This record gives sequence, structure tokens and C-alpha cells, in this order.
Amino acid sequence: MTSTYINTRPERCCMTEDESNSEGLMERQTTGEDRVRMAARQLSEPRTANWIASEAGWSHEPTKRVLERLVDDGILHRDESGTHTTYYSDYRRQAMQEAMRLRDSGHTVEELTDRLADMKAQIRDWEDEFDVESPNQLRGTLAEEGLDADEEDRRREIAREWEHLQRRIDIVGFAIREWDFLTPTNEPAEASS
Repeated sequence: MTSTYINTRPERCCMTEDESNSEGLMERQTTGEDRVRMAARQLSEPRTANWIASEAGWSHEPTKRVLERLVDDGILHRDESGTHTTYYSDYRRQAMQEAMRLRDSGHTVEELTDRLADMKAQIRDWEDEFDVESPNQLRGTLAEEGLDADEEDRRREIAREWEHLQRRIDIVGFAIREWDFLTPTNEPAEASS
């Protein structure tokens, strides 16, 4: 079965071609602090200040100062239990904010339900295509004999996208379940809006 790519990343799904082409311009116009904040908001696992500084293209010390402010503001958490201090997002806060953005985006609950079904169908397609049940099992198939470099790269990319879809499924599912709760207080709650 051939898999199809379903783009569910909010930062990409709603961009026009002009906006997409101007991403390089936007990167040149952001400050180091802006880039650190963007990188920190996108953390899917704990990362060191050096890693975040590298992602943001900024030096270590100012990156660390921004990260500490984000910790003080409750946006990030700091973990000092390992050999290196790491920073990670408050997933609950991110999930709630994303669910509110989905609720306020103008999409109907039916559209989000269709998106949820599409994401789950994509994962089922990958499970069938590769005869695996998880992204890590898919990564394990890289040890198979006879895979060329392109197929290895494709499987790694699919594993990353699979993990992304799993996170999106949780958030979209939460937004659907809590549709009425997430309704802005100045609007009447309607399950079918």
C-alpha cells in the first residue's frame, strides 16, 4: 500500500506560496531572542542550551538567559538531574494553547474530526506498508538488508512524521472532546459550529 503525506503542521498547512517563499526573509528579520523562543516552543524532547542555541543560530550565553526567563515564566521546565541541564516544554500548556487555537481557527468540529480520521488513516497505512506498530519499530527496519540510502532516509522521515502525527492526534482529539469548554466566553457554545 502506498502511503500519502498528510500535512497537519499548522505552521505549514495554512501558508500561502508567498509566505512560504518569504520564510528566509523572516529568518533574517528575527532577533536571536525570537529564534530562541521559536526553537523552545517547538521542543519535543529535553534539549541543552547549546543545542537550542545552535538551532536558533545564536550564542550560548544570551540563549541561556532567554531560556531562564522562559523557565521563570512557566513556559519551559529545567531539568538538572543529568550530566547537562536540559530544557523542555510544558506539554500540557502547549496542548491547551494549540487546542484553543484549533477551536478559534474557524474550523468546524466536523472538519477537525475529518482531519483526525485522516491522520489515523495515515498511521494505519504506514503500519500496513511496513508491518510495524510504532515509529521505533519502523526505525528498526533500517537494519534490513537491501535498503538503499533513499529508502533509509524515507523511513527515518516517516518515523519522525509518525511521531508528529501521534502528538497532533492527541491535541486534535482533545480539542474535539473539549469543544464546548474551549469556546471563547463571548460566543455561545455550539457543538456543531
